[in-house]
Amino acid sequence: MGAAGFLSPSFLRSLVPAMGKFGSTSATGFHAAAQRNPEGIGLIDEAGEMTFGELDRSTNAIARALASAGVKAGDGVGLFARNHRGFVQAQAALDKLGANTLLLNTGFAAPQLKEVCKREGTEVILYDEEFRPMVEEGAGHLTRFLTFAESPAEEKTFDALASAHDGADLEAPSQQGRVTVLTSGTTGTPKGAQRTLKRQGLDTFVGLFGRMPLRTGTRTLIAAPAFHSWGGFHLLIAAQLGSTVCMQRRFDPERTLEAIQRYRPEVLAVVPVMMQRILDLDPTIVARYDTSSLELVCASGSALPGELALRWMDTFGDNIYNFYGSTEVAQATIAQPDELRAAPGTAGRPPRGTTVRILGEDGKELPQGQTGRIFVANENQFDGYTGGGNKEIIDGLMSSGDVGHFDEEGLLFVDGRDDDMIISGGENVFPREVEDLLSDHGDVVEASVIGVPDPEFGQRLKAFVVLKDGASADQAALQAHVKSNLARYKVPREIVFLDELPRNPTGKVLKRQLAEL
Repeated sequence: MGAAGFLSPSFLRSLVPAMGKFGSTSATGFHAAAQRNPEGIGLIDEAGEMTFGELDRSTNAIARALASAGVKAGDGVGLFARNHRGFVQAQAALDKLGANTLLLNTGFAAPQLKEVCKREGTEVILYDEEFRPMVEEGAGHLTRFLTFAESPAEEKTFDALASAHDGADLEAPSQQGRVTVLTSGTTGTPKGAQRTLKRQGLDTFVGLFGRMPLRTGTRTLIAAPAFHSWGGFHLLIAAQLGSTVCMQRRFDPERTLEAIQRYRPEVLAVVPVMMQRILDLDPTIVARYDTSSLELVCASGSALPGELALRWMDTFGDNIYNFYGSTEVAQATIAQPDELRAAPGTAGRPPRGTTVRILGEDGKELPQGQTGRIFVANENQFDGYTGGGNKEIIDGLMSSGDVGHFDEEGLLFVDGRDDDMIISGGENVFPREVEDLLSDHGDVVEASVIGVPDPEFGQRLKAFVVLKDGASADQAALQAHVKSNLARYKVPREIVFLDELPRNPTGKVLKRQLAEL
C-alpha cells in the first residue's frame, strides 16, 4: 500500500482515534499499529525484535513510571540516547504524557549538556549508560533514568520501569507536548528549535508521499541519528505508516550493508556522509551484500553532491530521494532519482502543500535562474527558538537560511548558506559551487571552502580537501581545475589537505573548526 493505503478506511479506523489522543506523534502510530496488528514486528535493533503490542504496552508502563516520578504534561525532559529501542520507547512514552521532549546531541560534552539543559528548563533526563560521565558532570542534579545499560546501575532502566508498572492503555494527556530539536551548531552554540506536536492534516502526508513514495507496512532502517530532525522524521513517519523500525546504535558502513541484507528494509534513512563512507568501502566488500530490497534511500541533513548521487545510483540502483529542508522550515523540496540523473545536485521540487520562492534583498520574488534567498511555507514549520526569536518571515514564507535558484525545468538548486557568502574583491562567492567542483575532481573524496580575512581583497577563499588513497593532486593542480571551470575570483588562494573533515554527528562540516586551522 502507498498513500492510498494510508488513506484506506481500515487503516484510518485505527489511526484517527489514536491521533485524537496523542496528536501527530510516534506514539499515535505505534498505538494504532498495536490495535491493527499487535503481533506484527514493530522494531528491530541489536537486542532483537519487539512487536507493536509490546512497544505499545511497554511505553504505557514507562509513561506511568515517569508520571509516578513526577513527570507531567508540559514538563521538560531531555533525551540523550543513540538509535535503539530505548530512544523509541522514551519518545513514545513522553508523547503519551504530553511532556516536552528535548532531543540532545550524542556528541555533546558535559559543558554543552549543562548549558543546554539549563537554558531549556530540563527537569528530567533519560540517557544511555555510556553518557553517564557527561550527565553526572553536566546534569547530575536532574532526575535520571537509563534508556540503555550494559551493566547494573543505580538508576532505573527502562526494562525495570516497564516490568514494574501497568501496561494498559492511557488516557489522552491534558495538553499536547512539543519536541525541541537542537540546530546543528556548525557556526556556534546550538539553538533549540521547538515544534508543537500538531494534529496535522492528511494533505501534508499525501503531498510528501507524492514526491517520496513511502508505503504502509514496510521496513525502514534509520541510520541517521534519531535525535536529529531527519532521523526523527523517519521514526515518526515509519510509526504512523505502521512500518517496522530497524536501528543500530552506531553507524558503521559495512555493518549497515549487513543490516540491509539481514533485515531487508525497503527504506534507508541516511545523511550524505554515510553514503560517502559506504561507497568508500572496497568494491569487493560492497559486492558481498544483497541490497536489492532497497526501494528508497532517503538522504538529507546536509548537501548531497551530484557526483555522490550518481556514484550511489550506479552502485545500488536509482533509489535516491534527496530531501531538502531544515529544522525550522521542515520540508521544502524533494528530488527524485530521475531528476538527480538529469540534473545532479538538484534539491528537486516542492511537494504538494509546500510553497518555495526565491526572494531578493528587497523581499520581491526573483525571476527563474537568478540566485536569491530561499523562503518556504508549509504547515510543519517550527514554533520559534526556545531562547526567543524566529526565522525571518515575509508574506507568510519563512527563510530557510540558504540561497539558491530554480532552473528552467523548475528544479531548485541550493547554492549555499545566506550567511556563508564570501565577498572577495567585491565579488560574491558561495562556497557550495567551489566545493562541488573540487569534489568532482578524480583525486578528491570531499572538500569544504571558507572565507578568511585578506588585507587586499577583504576575504579570500581557503579550501580544505580530503584526497583519495594514493592520489597525487597538489594545490596547483586543484587550483587549475577550479580556474578552468569557474571565474578567477572563485579559485581558492590556499588549499589545506586533511585526512578527514571535522563533522558533527549528523554529518555537517564544522566550518568553525576549519577556521581555527
